[in-house]
Amino acid sequence: MADLLGSILSSMEKPPSLGDQKSQLKAREQAARLKKLQEQNKQQKVEFRKRMEKEVSDFIQDSGQIKKKFQPMNKIERSILHDVVEVAGLTSFSFGEDDDCRYVMIFKKEFAPSDEELDSYRHEEEWDHQNAEEKRKLKELAQKQEEEAAQQGSVMMSPASDYKDKYSHLIRKGAAKDAAHMLQANKTYGCVPMANKRDTQSIEEAMNDIRAKKRLQQSGEELPTTS
Repeated sequence: MADLLGSILSSMEKPPSLGDQKSQLKAREQAARLKKLQEQNKQQKVEFRKRMEKEVSDFIQDSGQIKKKFQPMNKIERSILHDVVEVAGLTSFSFGEDDDCRYVMIFKKEFAPSDEELDSYRHEEEWDHQNAEEKRKLKELAQKQEEEAAQQGSVMMSPASDYKDKYSHLIRKGAAKDAAHMLQANKTYGCVPMANKRDTQSIEEAMNDIRAKKRLQQSGEELPTTS
């Protein structure tokens, strides 16, 4: 028992082997290199941000520039530049299909790009402001001409004159008014117009006169002469 305990204690006090020492040394070296690399990346980001801040500041102070195109950058650099531009109160966009070829363009707020200009950059085309302005004016002119043509077409489709004027010799213009007036309700006769009522009475009186004359002729009496 005493011999076993002694062997255990001696093994615990035994120094690590040469292989173990090399492994530990390699791990410490890797950790040191990683820490140094992280510090270098951090320092590079700080320096890159300072450089972008200076370029953006120079761009703002240059009254002759309204936009600026940067060289292609990686994703981290583009992110830093977008942040600098936002802090400066400008506008920025990234263009390019491949990640390695993507670049950033910045614009002053008062010269923010239109949708047509952005679309031109997305298709890797140069933007010509003067040419674009001419195209815009031509488009507005074409649209105005289409609207005028549509208005003229609607006018041509409408009748040149009212059918009542065209057939006024067949239909008396005042007929509708007269008919409406004739059909106005009368308090004494209900819905029968007074003029119609008078016409009916005149017809009945004429019929009575005719019947009286026929009776007189049949009886052989002389008809009364009218003076």
